[in-house]
Amino acid sequence: MTQLTGQPTTDDVVHLTVPADGGYLSVLRTATAGLAARLQFALDEIEDLRIAVDEACAMLLAIAARGADLDCRFAVTEDALTVEVTVPTAPGAKLPAESSFAWKVLTALTTSASASAVAGRATIALLTRRATGW
Repeated sequence: MTQLTGQPTTDDVVHLTVPADGGYLSVLRTATAGLAARLQFALDEIEDLRIAVDEACAMLLAIAARGADLDCRFAVTEDALTVEVTVPTAPGAKLPAESSFAWKVLTALTTSASASAVAGRATIALLTRRATGW
């Protein structure tokens, strides 16, 4: 998982759970934009992060178990937003290779991106640091 520089307080962690269905991704995109705006990210940084979260979720939806929920954890620190999206996976499902186009998108739009698959659950973690000053 991605390590944070400053640890968030309990008030700075938001958990959202939605059905693993593309129709619910707008909820996660909206939450992403709202939290990034709270950190005073520039408009283009907010849009990049929304696209990255959407891409990460699409990668996970493709391997999600039937009827699963998508768990999303947002951690806000002074200058960064970490988004971790997790889903139970279908038997034998694998995340796309790090050389895939989807991973190229994630790494281009965020400070860092990582993935793990353990015990039937896949997680993608995105870290984005604010490029502009307060």
